[in-house]
Amino acid sequence: MKPEFFQEAPPILQRYLGYLETVKGKSEKTVTEYYLDLRTFFRYLKVRHHLVPADTPFEEISIDDVDLDLIRTVDLTMVFEYLNYVGAVRNNAASTRSRKVSSLRGFFQYLTTKVHLLDTNPIAELETPKTKTSLPKYLTLEQSMDLLNAVDGSFKERDYCIITLFLNCGMRLSELVNINLNDIRRPAPPNLPTVTITGKGNKERMIYLNDACIQAIDDYLNVRPHDGIIDKEALFLSKRKTRISPKTVQHMVNENLKKIGLGGPGYSVHKLRHTAATLMYQYGDVDIRVLKDILGHENLGTTQIYTHISNQQMADAVSHNPLSTVKKKKK
Repeated sequence: MKPEFFQEAPPILQRYLGYLETVKGKSEKTVTEYYLDLRTFFRYLKVRHHLVPADTPFEEISIDDVDLDLIRTVDLTMVFEYLNYVGAVRNNAASTRSRKVSSLRGFFQYLTTKVHLLDTNPIAELETPKTKTSLPKYLTLEQSMDLLNAVDGSFKERDYCIITLFLNCGMRLSELVNINLNDIRRPAPPNLPTVTITGKGNKERMIYLNDACIQAIDDYLNVRPHDGIIDKEALFLSKRKTRISPKTVQHMVNENLKKIGLGGPGYSVHKLRHTAATLMYQYGDVDIRVLKDILGHENLGTTQIYTHISNQQMADAVSHNPLSTVKKKKK
């Protein structure tokens, strides 16, 4: 079931969105992002060709009449002008412009190589804007221990289990809240217990559960409600006995981060995923390709940022050597 605003998409865009969802297996969130990016471009296209009154608010420009003839007017120069527009007028950061480039590139590649509505791709040479690569924030081992020890309250077993899974398995928020009871498997030894989670693009992956995870899960299951449960399949329940929501988990994690002095900007649920990846890479001697599979990354390049963290730490260690400022005295 598509969101209502998809109805204003022209047929050519509706078919592309359907292709992304059914053939490429993109999630609804990803398909929506593609739609919104292309809607902005189509609105710009109509303004540039003077197809709407000059005083029409940009957000009110309809795109339902965009057709192949209009799309055929697009060339590389026009797209450069569009990227200047979204940067200068709409204040889009480089990362947002980069995503818009990806959306355009995918759409025109589809028109050219998949449905052959265009003979040549007019933006084949379009480059992705350079973005600043920043190292993700993460908790140290000591801070991670402090966070676990800070958990308390009426739902302490549930909350401790949630944070334990984040810190040990590196799963995403959406993956955690969607875990069902039957997703946890406990084969006979020496095989290890596992949990099957559904990641981006509805791709399933299996994560092995260590002793800490199993103990936390068992402690929670011992106090998990049995009666009046609305979503009986859900592992984690809210106080209303429904599947716990992402917002509830975010609030719980943020409150516990505040307890250990990490309530400022930059620390969040997603930082626990960064923490798990960093700790595994630093302390577990984990091959980067194994870490990629654990995290569910599609490209190895996404995972390699954690090797940069390690390199930065090595650089910091060298610079903090007590001899680092000692220089040979001039005669």
